[in-house]
Amino acid sequence: MTKFITLLFILFFSLNASASYILVPMDVDGQKEHLKAYGITYWTLERQVKVKWLLNYRGGSFLMPNSEEIQKECQIRGVSFEVISDSKTEEILTMISSPSQNMEAVVLEKAPKIAVYSPKGNQPWDDAVTMVLTYAEIPYEVVYDTEVLSDQLILYDWLHLHHEDFTGQYGKFYRAYRAAPWYIEEKQKSEALAKELGYNKVSEEKGDVALKIRDYVVGGGFMFAMCSATDSFDIALSAEGVDICEPMFDGDPSEPGYQSKIDYSKTMAFTNFILERSPMVYEFSSIDMTAKRRIPKETDYFTLMDYSAKWDPIPTMLVQNHTSLVKGFMGQTTSYKRDEVKSNVLVMGENKTNGEARYIHGIKGKGFFTFYGGHDPEDYQHRVGDAKTELALHPNSPGYRLILNNVLFPAAKKKKQKT
Repeated sequence: MTKFITLLFILFFSLNASASYILVPMDVDGQKEHLKAYGITYWTLERQVKVKWLLNYRGGSFLMPNSEEIQKECQIRGVSFEVISDSKTEEILTMISSPSQNMEAVVLEKAPKIAVYSPKGNQPWDDAVTMVLTYAEIPYEVVYDTEVLSDQLILYDWLHLHHEDFTGQYGKFYRAYRAAPWYIEEKQKSEALAKELGYNKVSEEKGDVALKIRDYVVGGGFMFAMCSATDSFDIALSAEGVDICEPMFDGDPSEPGYQSKIDYSKTMAFTNFILERSPMVYEFSSIDMTAKRRIPKETDYFTLMDYSAKWDPIPTMLVQNHTSLVKGFMGQTTSYKRDEVKSNVLVMGENKTNGEARYIHGIKGKGFFTFYGGHDPEDYQHRVGDAKTELALHPNSPGYRLILNNVLFPAAKKKKQKT
């Protein structure tokens, strides 16, 4: 009997010794908290523990060294995980490395320092990115014009642009909200900040902010933007030194013939667009497809592209998901006219039936940018004053996963892209 108990103890400890890795699955059936799983990965990286991102393996799973601390954190946050042996881990990694498999294991080395460009008074639920960072328990810091213009972006690895209007036209809300107290207050705050920073016009100040952000990317930064921050940013770059604002925005008329002075070579993502001149139209330019869409809500989906994990790990990382079909959602800038996306920019998500790009990525200098159309992946037609989205009701949101792919992207050990 004593020998039998001793044998059991030996067997138990040998099994535990061989169970030396934690797999956080990210497929449909294996994970009950997809969004919080990214938070676990970030939390692990914060503790100087490297993680392997298993691209295209069970929805883009994460592999990390086994520890009681990580297991406990997963349990606290409700994240599904599996403890696997050395031999099972080796089997998985060998299979992933096979040339016949469209998979890759990418090493995540450190937790990126995250900045969100947003007015200081905004609440986390004003923006999808701050909402999902909060839900996933990923820390971030808020920066705005003062920090950007004083070159503080160099302190951060990843920058998100809140739904900002970089053209100085106050979001083109003039027609519907010009008499609303919040609109009047925001306009006054913007004018006061511009004056404090030494500018006569908000449009001029925002234009310089856009140039600083561009320089941040060119220098090696990672920039992610959603909704109107995407096209208004590029428009501001293209209109450098050109007055495109009407009197109700900046106190004087726009420059005659300004459309012909737009320089598309200065933009990151878009080209050959036509600016919307009327202040009464809730639109910046021909880039956005919102008014041109003829898609019923029930069939509004976009498809994620499929890339070679071994040859193109960057776009493969950015499209990791447990489905290749993602629900569409609206915003001031919902999607991009396919013909006005530059040829050197990757369209990673699109709705082919409507000729629109939803999710795009490009390289600028030493850095990277990703633009994602729409306001909130789980609020189909978000309007001013709508209640916030409760992410606890959407813990497996494919649309929100795309945001978090971008958050982890800077943590990846850099490999030269092969195509």
